[in-house]
Amino acid sequence: MTAISKVLGAAVVFASLGAFQAQAAECIAPADPGGGWDFTCRTVGKLLHDLDLVDEPVQVTNMPGGVGATAYANVMSKRADDESLLVATSTVGITQIAQDKYPAGTDVMRWIAMLGTDVGVLVVPADSGLKDLDDLTDSLKEDPGSVTTAGSSGAGGWDHIRLLMVAESAGMAPEDYKQIRWVQFDGGSPAVTQMLGGQIDLVATDLGEIAGFVESGDIRILAALSDDPIPAFPDAPTAIEQGYEVTGYNWRGFYTGGEVSDEAYDSWVERLSDLYESEEWKEAARSSGLVPVWRGGEEFETYVNEQAEQMNKISREIGVIE
Repeated sequence: MTAISKVLGAAVVFASLGAFQAQAAECIAPADPGGGWDFTCRTVGKLLHDLDLVDEPVQVTNMPGGVGATAYANVMSKRADDESLLVATSTVGITQIAQDKYPAGTDVMRWIAMLGTDVGVLVVPADSGLKDLDDLTDSLKEDPGSVTTAGSSGAGGWDHIRLLMVAESAGMAPEDYKQIRWVQFDGGSPAVTQMLGGQIDLVATDLGEIAGFVESGDIRILAALSDDPIPAFPDAPTAIEQGYEVTGYNWRGFYTGGEVSDEAYDSWVERLSDLYESEEWKEAARSSGLVPVWRGGEEFETYVNEQAEQMNKISREIGVIE
């Protein structure tokens, strides 16, 4: 379990990479507007243009479906060599790949870089009767179906796994926590909207997706799944502070088609590295609850492959796949 709680970053220095320059870049967000992948595309796309790292404004295309599987299939079959294309991804997507829920493995894409990591949170309506994690886990132990939970992944996806890790930390057995009621949405924001409408009791998602709801006071962070308090919301209690040794980070980054040339791939790595080093990105990341972390190029490709293996192992250990 401890493998998924580690967020490691390392500086990567890149040489000058020639003259490749996308004339009209596009970023696919594999979810509806308002989610974390949409935020990644729109924020990074705007900064790429503002910092003169691309010639024209970046077009953002929302392509929801299958927690990223629809976009993955589209790029693999139709745009494998499109050198102007970025696709937003994260730990959520890699978890889906690790569980064979995408049409192919990690080897069919080129993994460009990660620029930061989002903190997983468990949130409830501001007036919820659940005041802390003990209230939540006591309710789940008494009746696993008594709390309707939701997130932006399906059963066995990263949001679901994070909730199950809390249940497991509370001493629940797999045969019990598998009975927890889970509802999937294409993004944390739609899940929270349904929660505020009374259909859901708790949402497990990334802070970056729903920070605005926290700022407005509509919802409350029951637990931040981080090692330390979240800088943007320092009063939000961590799971660790409440006696639950659980963390759950979700990095944010990009891939492109598997047949993209080395020149184009290296140019994207260099430009995203330049963006990462900018004060504009650091501010955008921190204001949305992200922790800036860089991995790019070959190092990132290695990291993605290793994480896919780790997620497969973790999924088996907690019983979400056979």
